Amino acid sequence: MNPFTYRLTEQLHTLSCQGRQRNLFALQPKGATHLTYQNREYLNLASNDYLGLAGNQDLLRKFYSNLEQKQNIYQYRLGSGASRLMTGNHIQYNKLERGLARYYHKDRALIFTSGYHINIGLLPALAQKGDLILADKLCHASLLDGMRLSQAKMIRYPHLDYDRLEQLLRKHSSGLTAQKKQTIFVVTESLFSMDGDYADLSILVRLKEQYGAVLYVDEAHAVGVRGLNGLGLAEEQGVTKQIDLLVGTFGKAWGGQGAFVVCEETIYIYLVNTARSLIFTTALPPVNIHWLNFILPLIPTMNRERQQLHTLTQQLSHGLQEQGLATCGNSHILPIMIGNEAQTVNTAEQLQGQGFWVQAIRTPTVPRGTARLRLSLTAALQAKQLTALPKHIARAIRQGRLS
Repeated sequence: MNPFTYRLTEQLHTLSCQGRQRNLFALQPKGATHLTYQNREYLNLASNDYLGLAGNQDLLRKFYSNLEQKQNIYQYRLGSGASRLMTGNHIQYNKLERGLARYYHKDRALIFTSGYHINIGLLPALAQKGDLILADKLCHASLLDGMRLSQAKMIRYPHLDYDRLEQLLRKHSSGLTAQKKQTIFVVTESLFSMDGDYADLSILVRLKEQYGAVLYVDEAHAVGVRGLNGLGLAEEQGVTKQIDLLVGTFGKAWGGQGAFVVCEETIYIYLVNTARSLIFTTALPPVNIHWLNFILPLIPTMNRERQQLHTLTQQLSHGLQEQGLATCGNSHILPIMIGNEAQTVNTAEQLQGQGFWVQAIRTPTVPRGTARLRLSLTAALQAKQLTALPKHIARAIRQGRLS
């Protein structure tokens, strides 16, 4: 074994001993609520398909039957062949972006290949040397990577601590003049992906307006799920128009692939010319964009699914509380805090043994010492499928602590 391979082997051994080693599982979806692994069926509690669209067989049949009726099947090909700035920007992109801008009452919308691409693309393009980024400490890893790729200074304020954020804004905006040309960006998720809690966007809008900052809100886990029309937490809290960079994803509640930002015209044009993760990657396949245009008019109509998701969340939260289980979430994302990483992995494996596909969330996804189970609900689930889950979780945790 050469020194390089030996070093990697030693590091993998350390990860394994700490309960931090990860593996890829060859999973097969089975309907909207289940999956199979090694010939065993599990209730899927780790999916981000929040509205159940990706697993909706009737919807999929309707979409593909529409394709079969089209004469120009080439328009639905599986590869775009180039970046958007070359030949990959087919007409369906423009249709989708116009529709998104209209929904959000913004000048423009711009689509990226994934949520990761958009979050590592926006701040490096927009934040310059001498600028400052103030970010919630629990922002997603993709946002942190984007901040690190930018030339701006970054300060992370304590999670949802808006008093501390205002202190930082006051300190760093005092004495600024137009000649200094410093921009302060405030960056947050709306609904936090690993904690299931959410930001008070009205406070953030007030602060950004008071101190002249730029507000960047990642709505990845709220788009489709929150708001009267499924536009996210910003719609629910009535502040969509005041957010400078409102980011959403298609890879979760929309049941597709890709991500978008809605913004003013000048920002749109600037990003097209400077966002490297847009310029230097292959465009999404046309068939994917057709799917998103197929879904676009359905999102505002899915109040029944949103209500089902809310009902399931309330019922499961109550069941967990009855078992004395602590969860900091108040959304369809319910984390069960355990702490020890090896114990969390063991608990997840025990639940899998009971037929529940639950995953252990560990560092670096969450801070060290805060390992947890992450229950992710979808509207396709039924209450009766979750009835026994809290007791199974409580039993698995107790057994893990005794072992």
